[in-house]
Amino acid sequence: MSIRQSPRRRSPTDPSRRHRFRPARDRSLRHHYDVPVTSAAHDARVPVVVMASGTGSLMAAILELAATDSASFRVVGVVVDRDCAAADRAIDDGISVILCQLRDYDDRDAWDRGLTAAVDQLAPEWVVTAGFMKILGPSFLARFGGRILNSHPALLPAFPGAHGVADALAYGVKVTGTTVHLVDDGVDTGPILAQRIVEVLPDDTQETLHERIKEVERMLLPETVHAVVTRGVVTDGRKAHIK
Repeated sequence: MSIRQSPRRRSPTDPSRRHRFRPARDRSLRHHYDVPVTSAAHDARVPVVVMASGTGSLMAAILELAATDSASFRVVGVVVDRDCAAADRAIDDGISVILCQLRDYDDRDAWDRGLTAAVDQLAPEWVVTAGFMKILGPSFLARFGGRILNSHPALLPAFPGAHGVADALAYGVKVTGTTVHLVDDGVDTGPILAQRIVEVLPDDTQETLHERIKEVERMLLPETVHAVVTRGVVTDGRKAHIK
């Protein structure tokens, strides 16, 4: 499947575009921000929630595929854990955004429960973490376990965690890449669904290597989401494959 890249927009970090969230009138949804959306009452595509924390470039690739006629899924909402450019991108695409910040809760367990409730109200069949920089807690995993996809910028099980690109470069590997896997209660330890290789060049820096990995991630993750929601997943212990 080929994914067409859309024309580049004005930078999402442009200060004139920041703080465009609109609080919902219902105080019980104090972390919910409304945008105009088209009714999906008769949309038969599989509902997916995307979670992000940063620029939203990986999320944008998912939204772009979801907007095509061939997409098997629709993005019913984006959840962010901070005020970030990903939220602006989602709003620009007419996607409802929920902001769920750790600092707004008494502790991490309370945040985990709040995050679970926030995503649950969107009623997704699948959740995709696309640059979401928080470890998901037990409440979230109990509710959505087996239905969460994550993209990691390394060839797991090598180099898990937040520094996968730097660790691969420091180790001196000749190839690294990206992995799409199911999320479990470990850090990048869930069953692997798809991988793609990226060559490490002799003059690579962390920044140049990461940028090439992200280019591949922006193709592999949307393709995998489409395949998973279309055909389903079979797991057997550590092993998993798309039907």
